[in-house]
Amino acid sequence: MVYQTIEVDESVGPVGARISGVDLSKPLPLEVQQEIRVALLAHYVLFFSGQNLDPAQQARFSEYFGELDAYPFVKPLDAHANVIPVIKEPEDEFNFGGAWHTDTSYLERPPRLSILYAVEVPEEGGDTLFADSTSAYADLSGGMKHTLEALDGIYSPKQVHKADGSFSEVASREQLGESYRSDTKLADLEVEHPLIRTHVESGRKSIYCRELHTDRIKGWTRQESIPIFRYLTDHLTQEKYVTRFKWANGSVAMWDNCSVFHNPLNDYPGVRRHMHRVIVKGERPH
Repeated sequence: MVYQTIEVDESVGPVGARISGVDLSKPLPLEVQQEIRVALLAHYVLFFSGQNLDPAQQARFSEYFGELDAYPFVKPLDAHANVIPVIKEPEDEFNFGGAWHTDTSYLERPPRLSILYAVEVPEEGGDTLFADSTSAYADLSGGMKHTLEALDGIYSPKQVHKADGSFSEVASREQLGESYRSDTKLADLEVEHPLIRTHVESGRKSIYCRELHTDRIKGWTRQESIPIFRYLTDHLTQEKYVTRFKWANGSVAMWDNCSVFHNPLNDYPGVRRHMHRVIVKGERPH
């Protein structure tokens, strides 16, 4: 692909690309939007530096790529109903979403895209790891692919959020922050999605399950299912699939939840980290 309106640097790591030559705070011409869309489809996660976005500008940029959605467990900013704060205060021990995952895969229509903007980040630490679950799937054996493609998972937030507003053994209020809000109607929700999903645009297949948000394989117990989830997570998070992104104030990461997993590192004790996140609604996985 020869890009006419943006610059694309593919040297960031095994997955992703750095985009320059665009100011996301301004309305973008259709041809710029289209080239960003093409780059995202090719590289799964895009990184932008030196941006200066208020919530409305971040939301406007995100809307170029689809319908915005709301995250049910965190109160959005007063400035915009589709922008949520992701904050770790200096005294907090845990960080929000601090494990390998794709965003809210337990929804009937999980988000296709996530757009995260760095308001205030540590000088050292707080990087995010991105893992190429598409290439990881492609490298599985034929027998494993055949087995996994026949399986559906039961996806649920119940391993993190409980209906009474408390938390399971894998989460705590500190992990979610003061803006956390319980949604008793959603906490015990269960939906069925395939363990291996097919991208609606590219047709590429990717690993989609993870023990945090996939309660069990359909027809299996959770105890029986966990070894499969852990094997796949260990497989897709090998160094050959993972790019480490170092944030700076004004950075933006935009990723395709169909194609990558991510993991925000919690290695900056005593320092504040403040991000704004928007999600773009996707289709039901198939």
